[in-house]
Amino acid sequence: MNTFSYIINGVDKTSEELNEVFNPATGELIGKYYVSTIDDVEEAIASAKKQQKSWAKLNQEERDQYILNVATAITENKSYLAEWITKEQGKPLNGPGSNFEMEACIGWTQVPASLNLTDEVVFEDETRKDVLKRLPIGVVAAITPWNWPLMIAIWQIIPSLKMGNTVVIKPSEYTTIASLELFRIINEVLPAGVLNVVTGDGKIGGHLTAHRDISKIMFTGSIATGRRIIEASMNNMARLTLECGGNDAGIVLPKTDFNAIAEGIFWGSFLNMGQTCAALKRLYVHEDDLDQAVEALTNLTQNFKMGNGLMEDVVLGPIQNKMQYDKVLALIETTKANPKAKVVVPNPTIPESGYFIPITYITGVDNGDPIVDEEQFGTVLPIITYKTMEEAIEKANGLPVGLGASVWGNDEKLVEEVAHQLEAGSVWINQHGAIHPFVPFGGVKQSGYGVEFGIEGLKAVTVPKIISYKK
Repeated sequence: MNTFSYIINGVDKTSEELNEVFNPATGELIGKYYVSTIDDVEEAIASAKKQQKSWAKLNQEERDQYILNVATAITENKSYLAEWITKEQGKPLNGPGSNFEMEACIGWTQVPASLNLTDEVVFEDETRKDVLKRLPIGVVAAITPWNWPLMIAIWQIIPSLKMGNTVVIKPSEYTTIASLELFRIINEVLPAGVLNVVTGDGKIGGHLTAHRDISKIMFTGSIATGRRIIEASMNNMARLTLECGGNDAGIVLPKTDFNAIAEGIFWGSFLNMGQTCAALKRLYVHEDDLDQAVEALTNLTQNFKMGNGLMEDVVLGPIQNKMQYDKVLALIETTKANPKAKVVVPNPTIPESGYFIPITYITGVDNGDPIVDEEQFGTVLPIITYKTMEEAIEKANGLPVGLGASVWGNDEKLVEEVAHQLEAGSVWINQHGAIHPFVPFGGVKQSGYGVEFGIEGLKAVTVPKIISYKK
C-alpha cells in the first residue's frame, strides 16, 4: 500500500497524520496520504514567497518553456494519472472520463504558454504617453475541488505561473492522491518552491487563504465555502477568482426534435455523472413536448453501462463520495413524496457495491421544489414544463446562481433572443458546458466572480500598473 507525500520547496514532506483513500466504485482501500500541519502551510507560503521574485525575473519565453516542459511531462504520464483519477474520483477511463480529463490537462497547459499579454498604450497625445503593464500578483493560493481534480488544478496553476506568480495549492481531501501525483510530476520540471502543495481539510484551506502573504486566491467549489474564502480574504485583501458552481438551466424551444438533441442534453447533464459545475441541471421543455423529451432521453440512457470505470465498456461511474451520494439520494426520496412527481429510471442496473445511483429523470416538479432549486450534482435531472417562452426564461433566471445556461432549437432568431435574456456567465446554443481554453469562463450572481481561461484569465492573475511618460 503506497503512502503519498506533499511537497514544499521541492522536497517530499510527511506528518504524523495519515488519511486513507477508498475507491468510490468498489470500496477498496487504494492508498494513504500524509496530512499537512499549520506549520507546513507557513513553510509552503514562505517557500513560495521566497521563490516568487526570482521566478518573476525570468523572461516570458523562459517561463513559457518551463510550462511547455510541464505539458510534455503530463503527456508522458497521462495514462498513469488517468488511472489514478478513475480509482480515486470514480469517473471512467473511457468516454468523457479520466483520459478526457488528462487530455484537457495537456491542452490547458499548452494554450496559456502560447498566449501573449503585452504592454498596452492606453492613452497618448502630444503631452503624455500612458502604458498599462501587467505584473505578477505574488503568491497564489489555489483550492481545488474533487470533481475534476487535475484539470481544475491545471486551470489554477498554469496561468498563475505563466504570469510570474508562485503557487501554494491544496487539493480536495476527497481526491488527494491523484492530485499529489500530478504535482509531483510538475515539480520534477519546475524550480523548487515555485509550486508548493499542502493537504488536508477546511482548517488547512482556511489558514492558507487568510494568510497575510497570500495575494491572490483561486477557488472552485461550493457557494458556502466561497463565502468563507471571501471572509478569510479580509485579512490580506487578496484578489479573488471564485467559481462557486451553478444550477444550470437549459431551455428547449417548442417543437424541437428531441431525438436530434438527446445526446447533447444527456452529456451536458451527466458528464462526470452530473458532478460538473457547469452541467445542465434543470431542463425546461414545452408542455406539449414532455413525453417526447422523456422518451428520447430514456431510449438513449439504456445504451450506457454504469460500473467500475476501470472496465473497458463502462462510461458512467459512481458518485465520488458518501456525503454527495447521500445528498442526491435524499433529494430523490424527497421528490418521491410529491404526489405530482414522476421518477423515471430507464436503466436501473447498477453494481451492488459503491456509490452508484442510476440515471434518473424526474417530471411533475417545478421551481420551488428541492430537486429543482438545489444543485443536485449527481445523476438526476428534473424536467420542468412551461407554457410560454416568457415563463421558461423567468424560471431559468429564477435562482440566485448563474454559471452556465443553454438554449436548444432550430429557430436561429428565437434561440439568440432567448440566449441574450438568460442570466449566466456562459450561454451555449445547442450544446452545454462547451468550455474552451481560449474562451473566458466565469459566473454571475452567487456562482462567483472573476474569469478564467484565455487572455482574460491571464489578466486575472496579474495586477495592472500604469507607467506615465511626460513628453
